[in-house]
Amino acid sequence: MSESKKAVVILSGGLDSTTCMGIAKDQGYELYPITFDYGQRHRIEIENARKVAEYYGVSHRHKIIALGFLRDFGGSALTDEHIEVPDMTKETVRDGEIPVTYVPGRNLLFLSIATSYAEVTGSQAIFIGVNALDYSGYPDCRPEFIHKVEEVIALATKVGAEGKAIRIETPLIRMSKADIIREGTRLQVPYHLTTSCYNGKEQACGVCDSCRLRLKGFAEAGLTDPIPYA
Repeated sequence: MSESKKAVVILSGGLDSTTCMGIAKDQGYELYPITFDYGQRHRIEIENARKVAEYYGVSHRHKIIALGFLRDFGGSALTDEHIEVPDMTKETVRDGEIPVTYVPGRNLLFLSIATSYAEVTGSQAIFIGVNALDYSGYPDCRPEFIHKVEEVIALATKVGAEGKAIRIETPLIRMSKADIIREGTRLQVPYHLTTSCYNGKEQACGVCDSCRLRLKGFAEAGLTDPIPYA
């Protein structure tokens, strides 16, 4: 009897991670979503993640992990109230410049903890919605970073030592935002339950970098974003 396919999905409640959830489900994986509460300004996304997990019928497996020390550290517009989220209709980020919305060590921490959940649940894969095309220039979204973490996971885990390494799946990494949205729409991903806004209000601001990338993606896909904007 073949072993069932299981995957941990790092689920923020945003567009990309929810698309990853849909892709993992379409590929036949049993879903184990994990969400991180790291004191982010846009805490509304945690509730969105709960709704997405419920939509896919896996609320009972959904883990929400507190990483409040990232807010204590600060250093990012997403965790430090003294640093403003840039209005990208008025500001620009120079090529090679890492924006103030970068959270130091975030994906490294997320993948480490997701690895623990994957090993405990017997999951063969971790899905993460990193993107190296239509993205904000974060260093922890690059393919080189993912490959190195995958190597570390193989060395640092019991399953890795037994020759059954956990894979990091990044199905969106080379896709444009428009292509991500087209694929998610094909898979009936519940975009109406997601948020991408860094400001974390009931209505998305439409002017932060994340909102701008999302709106651009929907426009290029020829579709209408189902969430409300201020």
